[in-house]
Amino acid sequence: MLSWRLLQLDPSNAAEYLAVHGFPVCGPITPLGGGVSNTVLLAETTHGRLVVKQALERLRVAEEWLSDPARTLREAASLRDVARVLPAGAVPAIAFLDEANYVYAMEAAPPGAQDWKTLLLAGEIDPAVAAQIGQLLAQQIAGTRAASPWRERYGDQRVFDELRLDPYYRFTAARHPDLAPYFAQAIARCQEQATSLVHGDWSPKNMLIAGGRPMLIDYEVVHYGDAAFDAAFCLNHLLLKSYHRPQWRNQYAAAAAAFWRAASSEVSAEGVKLHLGCL
Repeated sequence: MLSWRLLQLDPSNAAEYLAVHGFPVCGPITPLGGGVSNTVLLAETTHGRLVVKQALERLRVAEEWLSDPARTLREAASLRDVARVLPAGAVPAIAFLDEANYVYAMEAAPPGAQDWKTLLLAGEIDPAVAAQIGQLLAQQIAGTRAASPWRERYGDQRVFDELRLDPYYRFTAARHPDLAPYFAQAIARCQEQATSLVHGDWSPKNMLIAGGRPMLIDYEVVHYGDAAFDAAFCLNHLLLKSYHRPQWRNQYAAAAAAFWRAASSEVSAEGVKLHLGCL
């Protein structure tokens, strides 16, 4: 029997771990793309397909880059909370939470689901999907705008600062001093214009599409902050793909326009322009 405190989860121990938590495995355990900051596994269990996620304290990068693994506890809480303001199925349901090991398990997306990034890069660029994702952002902003209890629960921006403001804004500002005032303004806005819940990584890789409907994942840097950041982050990804796949630039532009039309009623256009320029 393994010790289940201070465990580093991997495919070799995940079956026993899940059984202890009441989810016996009946099929393969597959590593998923957890990026540099997480271990993420897909498991076939007797209760259905689960995704198990564990936050890493030291990220998988060449330089030492540390982040509090307790961020995963807030991510699991946010998925439960956001589910109350978004349509059914827009975020995965939580199966269990293991606070000691910074692990949670959630329902997997339907078989055959693909992340939106993969579809976009393959030329499957559907403005209707972009509009749905913009509408979900607008619904999240509107549903979490009341300062209490959202600000009380998610007002701490430290993880967002560690994983977004430092590597995206301060890092770039240090290498382009002539642009530093713009980055400083964007950082200040994130703190001063805190009006709703912010996902912090509203990008195509975190939207799983099945049957033309999106499921949102990866609320790792969730916080109460500037909603314009999420809108700008998504627009940035859509517009950059026009350079990566120039043969579809018009389709990417149409998707960006559809997203913005759906989200714009709840987002500051001035804030989006500032963040988009910095991203």
